[in-house]
Amino acid sequence: MSVGRFASYNLVASLLIQMIALVTVPLYISLIGLERFGVLSLAWVLLGSFGLFDLGLGRATAFRIAAQKVAEPAERAITFWSALAVNGAMGFVGALALWLAGRWFFQHKFDVDEALRPEIIEALPLLAAALPIAIVAGVLTGSLQGREKFLSINKVSVTSTTLFQLLPLSIAWLYSSKIIYLLAGALIARLIALIVLSNECRKEVFGGHPVRVKREAMRDLLGFGGWVSLNALIGSFLSIFDRFAIGAILGAKAVGYYAVPMQLAKKLTIVPTSLGSAMFPRMAASDADQSDRIAHKAMLTLNAALLPITAGAVVLLEPFMTLWVGRDIAVAAATTGRVLFIGYWLSALTIVPFTRLQSSGRPRIVTIILLLQLPFYMAALWYGMKNFGLLGCALAMAFRFLMDFLMQCWAANRGVPSFGTISVSAFILGACLIVASLVPVYTPLWWLLSVLLAILSCGYAYKTCPPDLSKTAIGWFRKRVGRA
Repeated sequence: MSVGRFASYNLVASLLIQMIALVTVPLYISLIGLERFGVLSLAWVLLGSFGLFDLGLGRATAFRIAAQKVAEPAERAITFWSALAVNGAMGFVGALALWLAGRWFFQHKFDVDEALRPEIIEALPLLAAALPIAIVAGVLTGSLQGREKFLSINKVSVTSTTLFQLLPLSIAWLYSSKIIYLLAGALIARLIALIVLSNECRKEVFGGHPVRVKREAMRDLLGFGGWVSLNALIGSFLSIFDRFAIGAILGAKAVGYYAVPMQLAKKLTIVPTSLGSAMFPRMAASDADQSDRIAHKAMLTLNAALLPITAGAVVLLEPFMTLWVGRDIAVAAATTGRVLFIGYWLSALTIVPFTRLQSSGRPRIVTIILLLQLPFYMAALWYGMKNFGLLGCALAMAFRFLMDFLMQCWAANRGVPSFGTISVSAFILGACLIVASLVPVYTPLWWLLSVLLAILSCGYAYKTCPPDLSKTAIGWFRKRVGRA
């Protein structure tokens, strides 16, 4: 089965998940308020950042099981149980660390209404309990990725995420908006997913073989996973520090203003994440030339898919947010959101060299690149917040994504693949940013320039798309039109 087919499974599932999130965000804000929503956003960020206790074993397990494609089931079972034993133990250690760190931050450093602070502290044990579940689920998912069982993974993902969004929302509507009850609903959703994933792994990975753990298998997994884990640690810090800095300096409401457009901008990672997950096991089992061909085609495909979406988002963000969450939030957050969209476009393209480096057994290089970025990003973030507030945070984030893209491309390919194509795309997005920032919405000039930019971005995406993909897309469209 092709990488494209696997990626399409991932993409469809991700789109369904994001549509659910898109619908539920304004409902959450309406039911629990912007400040509670900001607290919940930070809770999920905190949970994600402590995923470093996974030790990279989710990705390491996928790498090892992909390499064991033709091995005996008993050999894969040893890899599975060894990874699960380490991750289960580290999950409980991480839960304790998360509870202690969260208690310190929310009690002493987080700027929030004092009436809400005891409610946050009361809910922290449930947040900590969610961490071992998430970490163990990472190994189960990685095991299924290594076997290229993406359809099974995505069925579970869509179901669990739907429950994850709707259970807390239902609790807020029917019973209480207290954070502890919202977290309880989310925890139940994750437990259901864990049970289903365990059953899938029994069928597809370890095949009923009994628990058997080997030190050699642990050592191999930790050797690869250690660098992935350090990469995740630094990457998590880089990706969440802005929101914690905003919370400490500007307050919980400012986190909400920042989190709303960021949630939209992060939707751009749906396509590359879907493609990267599908590429990883295939690249891990391929030689260098095959991996290079996959990576080059993926870069052109991603740019063609994301350029029109990003251009449209930059131009239409303010009117969309006005309809979605109200004019007050839209006016306050639109400019910040436009910059974030361009930054996440760069981040989306970075998935190609990132996957190329990890699938070839070089996660150490990714970690070194992130370490090199750290001082520059911290300086840019401090300067940006000091002088431009939330917009400064977004500019610093976009600057970091640009550094990450250029450095990882150089490490993986000794240059940016299709540099001319990416440069022209960046120029088009810059023009979109200027129009959206300077031309009043809904004026005749705004409509004219918006249409011209839409034609330009779509035309250039079509021109630079790999020929076989564009032919497939045209054939699919003609069939649908013919049926209609």
